[in-house]
Amino acid sequence: MRGTLVGRTWEYDPARYAPPRFRRACHYEAFVPDELSAFDDPFSADLVGVVSDAESAVHRLNAYARPALAPLARLLLRTESIASSKVEGMQVDARDLARAEARLEWGGKAGSTVAEILANIDAMELAIDHATGSNAVTLDDLVSIHAALMATAPNRHVAGVVRTEQNWIGGNNYNPRGANFVGPPPQDVPRLLEDLCAAINDDVLPPVIQAGLVHAQFEVIHPFLDGNGRTGRALIHVVLRRRDLTPMYVPPISVVLAGDKGNYIAGLGAFARGDVEAWLTTFAAATAQSASLASSYLARVGALQDQWRTMLRTAANPRADSVAWALIDVMPAHPMISVPVAVAATGRTKAVVNEALLQLEAADVLTRASPGQRNRTWEATGLLDLLADLEAGVTLPPPGAVHDPDSPSRTR
Repeated sequence: MRGTLVGRTWEYDPARYAPPRFRRACHYEAFVPDELSAFDDPFSADLVGVVSDAESAVHRLNAYARPALAPLARLLLRTESIASSKVEGMQVDARDLARAEARLEWGGKAGSTVAEILANIDAMELAIDHATGSNAVTLDDLVSIHAALMATAPNRHVAGVVRTEQNWIGGNNYNPRGANFVGPPPQDVPRLLEDLCAAINDDVLPPVIQAGLVHAQFEVIHPFLDGNGRTGRALIHVVLRRRDLTPMYVPPISVVLAGDKGNYIAGLGAFARGDVEAWLTTFAAATAQSASLASSYLARVGALQDQWRTMLRTAANPRADSVAWALIDVMPAHPMISVPVAVAATGRTKAVVNEALLQLEAADVLTRASPGQRNRTWEATGLLDLLADLEAGVTLPPPGAVHDPDSPSRTR
C-alpha cells in the first residue's frame, strides 16, 4: 500500500440534514498516500518497454507538427476534453455539441450538460497554456484549472475551492459508512498538493511515467468536492506538454480510458494499493493507443481537407488568395462555422468571408445548418462524422484503404 490508513469517527452534524438512519456515528478509515517525492520504485523491463512504445507513439504523432496545422491540434484537444467528460457519464452527440457551440456564439443558450462539457474544453486549454510557459506549476494554477472546469456546473460554488471537509466515493451521501474509498483528511490535503506540484515540475522520470503518477496521485488526494477526475486528466497533459513530449498534438488518452472505464478504475485502485507498476502499465498502454488513434484521424482529416479542396476547385476554382482556401485550412477547429467565427479565424472582412462561405456552400464543402438569413451557421461536410468516430475510439483504416472515470465525491 502506498500510504497509511487513518482511523476516524464520523459524527452527525445537526446543521446538515440527514435521514434518521444515517445519523448514527460510524468509524471509517481515510487513506493518506505517500508523497511522490518519496517515490523510488524500480521499473521492470516490461514496463520500460511499454513506456518506450508510448513515448515513441506520441513522438510520431507530433513529428509533423507546425503552426499551419494548429486547427488540427485544437480538434484533438477538443476530443480529449469531451472524452474526459464522458468518463464522468456526461455524453452529448458530437453534432448536438457543435450546434450548441454555434448557438452560444450567437448569444443563445445551451443545456447544463453541454455547458459543463464546453467548460471542460476551456479548462483543458487553460491547463495546456499553463504548461506551455517556463513558470513552475503552483497550487494557484491547479485551483484556476478547477475553477474553469466547474464554472458552469450546478454546484459551481465549489469551483476552485480546495476542500476543508472529508469526502468519499461510493456509499451514501450522508456519511462514509460503506464508502468505496475515503481520501485523506482535509488537513493533509495542502501538504499533499504542494508535493504534487513539485512532482509536476520535476523532470527526472520519463514523461509518461511522470504523467501517470501525477494523475493517479491527484485522484487519490481528491482535493475538491467535485470535478477531480476531469481536473486530474487535464494534469496528464500539463506534464506531457511541460516535458515537451506534446509540443502541438495531445493524444486523446481519455478516449481510451472512457472506452474501458472498468480497467481504468481498477488501475487507479491498484496504484492506491501499492501496485504502481500495474497502473503505469495500463496508463502507458492507453497513451500509446490514443496516440496511434490520433495519428490515423489526423491523416483522415487531412484527406478530407484535400477532398474539400478538390470540390471547391471543381465548383468555383477561386483565386489562390481567396478566403475560401483559408477557411478550408481552419475548418477542422470549427466543425460548425459562422461568419463571426470565420472572420476571427481568418482575419478577413465580414463581406469577403461571407462570400467565401457561400462559395464553399455551393461546392458542397459546407452545408447550411441553420434556417433563414440571420445567425447563419454551416456544417463542414464529413467532419462531424469523423469526430464522432474519434470520440467513440473507433479505429479507421488509413485514407484510401478499403473500409472493412470518476463519480462525484460524497461530502460531509
